[in-house]
Formats: sequence, C-alpha cells, structure tokens
Amino acid sequence: MEVSATLKDAGISAQKARLVANEIRGLPVDRAIERLKFMEKKAAKLIAKTLGSAVANAEHNKGADIDELRVTRILVDGATMLKRSMPRAKGRSSRILKRRCHIRVVVSSVENS
Repeated sequence: MEVSATLKDAGISAQKARLVANEIRGLPVDRAIERLKFMEKKAAKLIAKTLGSAVANAEHNKGADIDELRVTRILVDGATMLKRSMPRAKGRSSRILKRRCHIRVVVSSVENS
C-alpha cells in the first residue's frame, strides 16, 4: 500500500530541496521526521510538512499503522520559474530566475514476513 502527498510550487530550487530529500529517502517515518527536525535548511521544513501530510493520508484514508510506515520514494521536480529583471548599467537589464519545485513524498507500510 503506497500513499503519497504533494507540495506544488514550493519556493525553493529543486537542487537545494534534493539535498534534503536524499537524506531521508528509505528511512522509517519516525527517523525521517526526527532527522528533518534538526536540519537547518529551508527545504527540511517544507519536506517535513509534506511528509506529515503523507502520514496523515495513510492513517486516515488507508488505516495504516504509523510505526510501520517507511519513506519509499521522494521526488523533487522543477516547476515553473518566476522571471524577473534587474536593472544594470547603461540602461540594460539582466534576467533573474526565481526557481520553484514540486515535492512528492510516497510512504508505504513495511511488510513483516
């Protein structure tokens, strides 16, 4: 049983969010939440919120036990960019790209055999 949650248009670049996502991929949910709690990156807060939503979806919609959940997949994809311009010398301007990303967290229960 896989359950997911998605955060769309997060205000951080995909490259920065992937650094945090790689740290919690494959961990049990309780260890992942604990690790995210002590990270000082902006992406850690966004991913923790999305992970909490995925856990709540699994518990409420599928009746899963929280202690058996594991982060099976976490995907960070680029989203649309906000394009801004910055005035430069001699009447020119340069483009500033404010990058955004989509974060998708998939949790599933561990099969005890």
